[in-house]
Amino acid sequence: MDQVTPRFALSPRAQARIKALLAAQKGAAALRVSVLAGGCSGFQYRFELDDAYTPDDIAIGEADARVVIDPASLDLLAGAELDFVEELMGTYFKVKNPNATTSCGCGTSFAVD
Repeated sequence: MDQVTPRFALSPRAQARIKALLAAQKGAAALRVSVLAGGCSGFQYRFELDDAYTPDDIAIGEADARVVIDPASLDLLAGAELDFVEELMGTYFKVKNPNATTSCGCGTSFAVD
């Protein structure tokens, strides 16, 4: 797994939440952030705890609050920031993605030109 200068940032709230999730989930090594085809706008974000890395994963953050992203997803997330939001409607990870030209109302789906 290569260590590179991240093109994807983590807010302090996201770091704290990832740290808590990894501490609570035995065997989890990182939060995997990926972009998949689909959703109502063309692409959708996926967040899952992962216990393994692949050789081409890019690791971001500290060991106790690590995020891993595959290179194809990172291309669509270049310059983005992962935040953790606590609102009346719930708590969730939110990606502030400057590459997204449109997004759906739920905030998990986006399009790029």
